[in-house]
Amino acid sequence: MLHTHTHSTRVSRHLNAPRGRVYRALLDPHAVEQWKVPDGMTCRVHAYDAREGGALRVSLSYDAPLAGTGKSGARTDTYHGRFVTLVPDKQIVEIDVFETDDPMLRGAMTITITLSDEAGGTRVDAVHDGVPPGVPAADNETGWQMALARLAALVEAA
Repeated sequence: MLHTHTHSTRVSRHLNAPRGRVYRALLDPHAVEQWKVPDGMTCRVHAYDAREGGALRVSLSYDAPLAGTGKSGARTDTYHGRFVTLVPDKQIVEIDVFETDDPMLRGAMTITITLSDEAGGTRVDAVHDGVPPGVPAADNETGWQMALARLAALVEAA
C-alpha cells in the first residue's frame, strides 16, 4: 500500500547568540544561502521578500551528480512560498511548496521557527508540518539538524 500521509519534523538547538542576531540570520537571503541547506548541497535564493505576505523561492542543488535524487530536477530541490507570520526576534512562519510533478512530493508545508531566551543565548525550535510522503522523515530531520548546525556556526561567529 502506498503511504500518502504527510508527517512533521521537530528539531531544536541552543545557539550562543542573542535572539535579534538569530532572527536577522533567518531572514537575510545571503545568510539563508549559508545556513538553510544540508551538507552536500548548495543553496541559492531566487526571491526572499521577508515581510508578511512576501514571496520566497529557493533552490537546493546537490554538489555531487546523483542522478534522480532531486525533487524538482535531476540535482535540484526548488520550493516557493510565502511568509505568513513574522514576529520580530520571536517567530517566523512560512508556507512552502516543492516545484515538482511528483505527487508524492506535492502539498503545502508549514515551517514555524520560534526563538526564545535560553541560558544566555537563544533556543531555536523548528517545526516542519505537512512534509510530503516522498520525503523520508529521517532525511528531513537530518537535513534540519545540519541546517541548524550551520546557523549556529554563522551566528555564534558574528
